[in-house]
Amino acid sequence: MTNGMLRVVLVGSGRVGLQTVRMLDARGHDVIVIERNPERCEQIAQEYVATVIEGDAARPSILKQADLAQRDVVVAASNTPATNLAVCMTAKQIAPEIFTVMRTTFEDSKAEYEEFIDHVVFPEEAGARTLVNAVQGGVRSIEEISGDVEIVQVEVAEGAPAAGKALSEVRLPKGSLIIVDYEGNRIGGPETVLEAGHHYIIAVEADVMDEVLNLLRG
Repeated sequence: MTNGMLRVVLVGSGRVGLQTVRMLDARGHDVIVIERNPERCEQIAQEYVATVIEGDAARPSILKQADLAQRDVVVAASNTPATNLAVCMTAKQIAPEIFTVMRTTFEDSKAEYEEFIDHVVFPEEAGARTLVNAVQGGVRSIEEISGDVEIVQVEVAEGAPAAGKALSEVRLPKGSLIIVDYEGNRIGGPETVLEAGHHYIIAVEADVMDEVLNLLRG
């Protein structure tokens, strides 16, 4: 894959799939959608966000219509993991170099599919993160980069133990790291001062999250 315009095939245009298509189009990527529901096909066509192929992508004859050898990525985003797995594995058979992304609807099944799929996504995880962000003011989860590590944006609270102190004085626990200072132009270092009212981007392991938040939020 390249970092520029990607040629994407997306299977399944339900709520998750359609939002994905819109975002990919907005970012300048070329998208083909394979969808078996005629009404959804019509909706996508009217929005001019993707080329539409009507049919069941689990059938190789339909999948081949997307000319996979000329595409960079296939995203299987239906609400049926078995279908998504079949689509991705068939795509690999047709075009071995294509990058496969599969949606699963069960969190504990991700590991099962990772042996066969390049990237497995559980969208509900991101949805839960968004809800927690809304509930917990001053702390915003940005991205989970593994099972135990999160990237979070934290606002240092007035009166917090670390407020007004340099990192050299605070000594964040092992398993946490200030990535970017509040100005957004320097990697955090011993001289970085944790100013109350400012936000910092932090990588933190799950088992020290409470300790980090106690230092920064009080």
